[in-house]
Formats: sequence, structure tokens, C-alpha cells
Amino acid sequence: MLPAPLALLVTLAVAVAWMRLNQALAARGWTASWVSRKLIHTGTGPLYVLTWLLYPSDAAVRAWAVWVPLALTLNIAAVGLGLRHDPEMVQSMARRGHPRELLRGPLLYGLVFVALTVLFGRTSSRAVAALMMLCGGDGLAELAGRAWGRRKLPWSRGKSWVGSAAFFVGGAALTLLVSAVYTRAGLWPGPWRAYWAPALGVAAAATVAESLPWPEIDNLVVPLTAYGVGLLLPWP
Repeated sequence: MLPAPLALLVTLAVAVAWMRLNQALAARGWTASWVSRKLIHTGTGPLYVLTWLLYPSDAAVRAWAVWVPLALTLNIAAVGLGLRHDPEMVQSMARRGHPRELLRGPLLYGLVFVALTVLFGRTSSRAVAALMMLCGGDGLAELAGRAWGRRKLPWSRGKSWVGSAAFFVGGAALTLLVSAVYTRAGLWPGPWRAYWAPALGVAAAATVAESLPWPEIDNLVVPLTAYGVGLLLPWP
């Protein structure tokens, strides 16, 4: 573990490096903008949550780590409102290349991380599961759906069976990955196998929520559903 200010700097460096890497790839045309956007969506959250291991206490996570998603979210809001000019961010995070789009999904994504960090930090496996559904589930759903999603959902024609399957697998896998790391570090009670059932249950519920035709607010609906269902399930 590190002193909280130093851990904050590491957390910020990791988050910015991941975002800037994907923004640069999109700006140079090496990846499609939608791929870059979903790689940022999928990878930023797990990297952020894993850096919580660096903080000396749960209170330090809430008081210090939260400044990273807060700063990034404020930056997104500033670009979306036209207060800052950042074409790389717009290209890598906006669906149609308009800055105002950042005030929808990307802004909600950041606000969810801020809220759950302040409320729970690393103390709640339910809150972490909600974040991992937002990251691994929602992120991988679009990547897989666009690549292989030929058969669409009858109740949501913009989404596919393959995308929903990828959501379930990605959300559950990231939840179990973080659970494995946290139990091994002694931050969460074991055994690790006890996290499988609730993680899969939350993933199933969040998959259903994500499959509904709410494209502008799924970054809010998914974590709320995941956390709500998580409250009903027994965790170690």
C-alpha cells in the first residue's frame, strides 16, 4: 500500500494513460471510434477499481480515489458543454462525433463511478459488481454485438443475442476477477468460490436490463439494476 496522495497520483496516471492511448489510436485511424469508445468503457473501470488496493484504508479510497473519476467526469462535461476543445475525446467517446453526446452515456458512466466510490469504496462487493457490469458487461456487449450479432432481440432490434451473451460473460468475469484479487489481498472475506453464485445472478439480471431499448440511459439502468439485485443475494 502507498500513502493516499501517492496512490491517487498512480490511479490518475493509470486512468489517463488508458484513455489517452485509446483516444490516440482512434485519432490516427488505427481503431474505429466506436471500438476505442468501448475499450475505454470496458477497461477504465477495472483498472480504477484494482488501484484501490494501493490505498491505506477504505476511508482513503472514498476520500482520495474519488477525485480521479470526478476530475475525468468534469472534463467530459466541459468538453460536452463546449467549454473545452478536445477532438480526440469526442472522436473516441461520442457515437456520432458530436460533443453534446458526451453529456449522455459517458457522463452517466462517470457519475456512477463517483457515486459508488463515495458511498462504498472497496467495502461493498455488490457495488463493485455493479461497476463491473457497467464496464465488462455493457462494453463487451457492443463489441461482440457489432462483430457477430446477426440475430437481433425481438424486443430490442438494436441489440443481439450475441451481445447479450457477451454482456453476461463479461460482467460476470470482471466481477469474479476483482473478487479473486480482493479475497487474495485479504480485503474481502473468502472463499472466492462463494462469489460465483451472486456474481452470476447479478450478471443475469443486469443482462436483462441492458437488453431493453434504453440506449441513452443504460449506463444508469444497468448499475442500478445490478446493485439492487445484489442486495437480494447472499455474498460472503
